[in-house]
Amino acid sequence: MTNASKAPTKPWIDAVPFVDHDAALAFLNSRTNFERVRQDKIAADAMKLERMQALMGALGDVHLGLRIVHVAGSKGKGSTCEMVASCLQASGYVTGLFTSPHLVDVRERIRLGGEQIDTKLFGAALAKVRDAAESVEDEHGHCTFFEVITALALVVFAEQAVDVAVLEVGLGGRLDCTNVVKPDVVGLTSVQLEHTEILGDTLEEIAGEKAGIMKPGVVAVSVPQEDAVLEVFRRRAAETGTELKVLGGDVIYSCRFESGYAKGPHPKVCIGEEGVGFEHLSVPLLGEHQAPNCGLALAILCELRGMGFDLPERSVAAGLEHTPRRGRLEQVFDQPRVVVDGAHTPESVRASLRAAGAHMRYDSMVVVFGCAVDKDIDGMLGELVRGADKVIFTKSSLNPRAAEPERLATVFAEVGDAPMALSFPALKEAINAAARSAGKHDIILVIGSFYLAGEAKGMFDAKHGVAARA
Repeated sequence: MTNASKAPTKPWIDAVPFVDHDAALAFLNSRTNFERVRQDKIAADAMKLERMQALMGALGDVHLGLRIVHVAGSKGKGSTCEMVASCLQASGYVTGLFTSPHLVDVRERIRLGGEQIDTKLFGAALAKVRDAAESVEDEHGHCTFFEVITALALVVFAEQAVDVAVLEVGLGGRLDCTNVVKPDVVGLTSVQLEHTEILGDTLEEIAGEKAGIMKPGVVAVSVPQEDAVLEVFRRRAAETGTELKVLGGDVIYSCRFESGYAKGPHPKVCIGEEGVGFEHLSVPLLGEHQAPNCGLALAILCELRGMGFDLPERSVAAGLEHTPRRGRLEQVFDQPRVVVDGAHTPESVRASLRAAGAHMRYDSMVVVFGCAVDKDIDGMLGELVRGADKVIFTKSSLNPRAAEPERLATVFAEVGDAPMALSFPALKEAINAAARSAGKHDIILVIGSFYLAGEAKGMFDAKHGVAARA
């Protein structure tokens, strides 16, 4: 089942492409970017779908012809999207993947067949979105960074006639600009307290925002959730005519751990009934917290199978095996071993520290930590006390919301049984200090924000001669 024979859909705009990639980036970065704004500074009415709908209308509503997998949640939605896309690609489907944020290059957010799009395709599509934005902004106001990059992705996927586009929700769900699509399957990952200034300060309110991507007649699959979250999901499903399936309830789901010479201890999951689901497939991303995300990815693939997609278990297993880590306990340097992770909540920091302990052999762990000022700093620092042997605080030069390292060190010193810590104003200084203190069998873990993980990865990419773009 493929769209490969279809003629690419073309927006009505015949735009003049950007002269060079720097000009394209300058235009994109001139747009309001809520990823760089403190949550308490974002207006309550800043997120709305009307402008995005108008923007896509000006582009010929090219997104309405796409087959879509749409995934929302507080944690794990990016991992789930990566696994779904990798399995579809391994099964022979032309796959588009849209995720956020990026680590080093903004084009990481838009991938075709696992590869980020080239600068020529990026610039040509962005020019069309630029012209479409200008045609609607008098009536609807200026399009934001995320609206522009989302529209750009949808234009690329339509023009390249992908068989399936896998979309990660940016923030929330109900009012997220990806919610203009008409999905074939909806995925819902773990719901936690996050972005409370925008989404609400209770699990129920946040779950309501995530459930906003459910659509009439579409199957929505969820990982196991708190009872309060599932109640909200079921109510939304009843209101919209969505069929809701929950792993471990409506969908057979099991997970067990095994240890092998090649992979060490790792979880394997089973999804669905024997003969029609997937059995004993290894979770490709590190940490037991990734097991339900893998289960969700496989359950989504089961739904696509029911729609006629040919997804042999051998191909799906190969796709899982080749799922990229991209900032999920990703080793970016060998000596000393430097690992980056985008964890930025207490729960994700705890999970990452546990996963590193379970899957990586080391004598001591030196943590280089930096985070945004509007995150749960106390909670994350409490997790570092329990998992790190030494902590060095710093901040990303890419994040205008970054907390000052000296403040982090002061708060950390007040936590009971905290190890000694240092602070440096720049990430390069912090990593150099960590390298001086790390032994041959130690690891350096850079954690606390995607900005910090991305800046570190960019530094080591440069060492390896990999070109970087903001």
